[in-house]
This record gives sequence, C-alpha cells and structure tokens, in this order.
Amino acid sequence: MSIRARKHVLIVEDEKHLAMGVKYNLEAEGYRVTWVEDGPTAVRLIEADHYAFDMMILDLMLPGMSGYAVCQTLREQGIFLPILILSARSLPEDRARGFDCGANQYLNKPFDLDELLARVKNLLKLHTQVQPAPVVAPVKINQIDFGRASINFETYEVRVDDREVKMTHKELQLLRYFVENQGRVISRQELLAEVWDMSGEMQTRSVDQFMLRLRKIFEIDPAKPKHFLTLRDAGYRFVLDTDSQASL
Repeated sequence: MSIRARKHVLIVEDEKHLAMGVKYNLEAEGYRVTWVEDGPTAVRLIEADHYAFDMMILDLMLPGMSGYAVCQTLREQGIFLPILILSARSLPEDRARGFDCGANQYLNKPFDLDELLARVKNLLKLHTQVQPAPVVAPVKINQIDFGRASINFETYEVRVDDREVKMTHKELQLLRYFVENQGRVISRQELLAEVWDMSGEMQTRSVDQFMLRLRKIFEIDPAKPKHFLTLRDAGYRFVLDTDSQASL
C-alpha cells in the first residue's frame, strides 16, 4: 500500500502521554498519524493543504486556540474534513457547542479505545462515500409533484392532499434547493452557504428545525421520512418517489 493510500489522521492534543497512546494504536490499525500540540499549528497545516489529512481528532482545551475555534475556523473556510472531538468536557452545553461549531462526533475522556477506533473507522468510511460525488450545476425546476404534494415555485402555491399549505419564503427556498439537487447528499454547511448565504455563522440546529418543518408538511409520518432523509454525520438527501414528475 502506498503512503498516500493510507488514511491520514491529524491528532490535536496537548497531553503528550494521551496523544502518543492514540497515535500508537491508530498506526497499529494501518493509519498514518500526525500529532500537533496546539490549535494554530493544526489550522496552518490544514490551510497549507486541504487534502493532506482525511480526518482530525481534536481536543478542546488547547494552547493558543481552543478546539472550538479550530473547528469553526476550518468550517468557515469551507474545509469539511471529519472532526472527532475528544475532550474531558462532558456537559451537554459543551457537546452542543462542539456540534454547533461543525464537529461530526464527540467522545468524552476517559474513553474506550475500541469505541474510539470504531468511530474513526466509521467517520473515514462515511467521508470516502460522500466525497466523490461531484457537485454539478442544478437544473432549475419551476414545478414538481411528489408524494401527496404539488408545488409551483413560480406562484408560491403549495398543496398537500389537495389542501393549500402556507410556507415561508425561506422554507420554499430550502425546498427548491433540495428538489433541484434531488438524490445528492447535502451537508448542513452547504445549505447554510447556498440557502442562507452564510458559512459557519448560523447554528446548525436552525437548519434542523427547518427540516423538521418540511417533514411535518410533506411526510405521511415525519418520524419515518421517505423524502427528506438524514444521513448521520453527512447531512441530508431529498428523494423523489417513482411516480414523481418534475417540470422544467
């Protein structure tokens, strides 16, 4: 196996004993591993080459720059390599803040080694599956029928089960983006950039709230959606049913 074919993990951790233990075990699993002790160094390495690393294991309490700041800085630059926060901070608000900054997963110290290795493996596998899909210019769609719904984006008319439904302008923007990119995995960060014209400034849970609203309107059972799907640690995907017809 070539050096580049091996997945490259960046560990950002100022506790040397812990970092060396994680590094040793990851290398035993066949990964390449680079270790740095502070946030600014991690950011510089990734900014120098966005594709040098396949994922990051990130502590929160770091010298020079907190793990929160590292994560948010990278996300604001459109760098979306998987980030696993590994921290002794275990309060719900710490975890929520980590996810709001763009982390994919959060694991508390002390941790089980097998769980850490499993999370690394799953994050890298998911990232490999999602990355290759090319982003193509979407086809502009003015009207679509799917499931129980009929939507005209030109007249802002929405009908579900032949009943008129009122939707906000932002809800319709989000719906149209999904329709025009149907079948493709779309990250929260992409939705923020393309629908809200923001990047890293809006809490990701706000996107989730809009998704809940779309499911409530269009899904027969919002708890078991068939059209607006969530892909854990990746984002969302809109799926048309086999009877759907779209008008360009």
